[in-house]
Amino acid sequence: MARITIEDCLREVPSRFALVHLASGRARQLLKGAPKLVDSDNRAIVTALREIAAGKVFISQGDEPAPAEEHAEEKRTEEGSEVS
Repeated sequence: MARITIEDCLREVPSRFALVHLASGRARQLLKGAPKLVDSDNRAIVTALREIAAGKVFISQGDEPAPAEEHAEEKRTEEGSEVS
């Protein structure tokens, strides 16, 4: 398996601060038993970084990491509830 780099993750996340916040939150979820979104036998933090680089995890409105499917649903909900 190839190495994961910060640059790989920064293509998906706007800043290093956001990356640290997202990766630590996702690693916490993985340690509590959340299902992995990528195939990885690494520690939770490396798995979290792999998920971020793969575009599988985003920061949700509640500042908790959310899988890509939940992010897309959240975005559809926001777009449908806009008031003109």
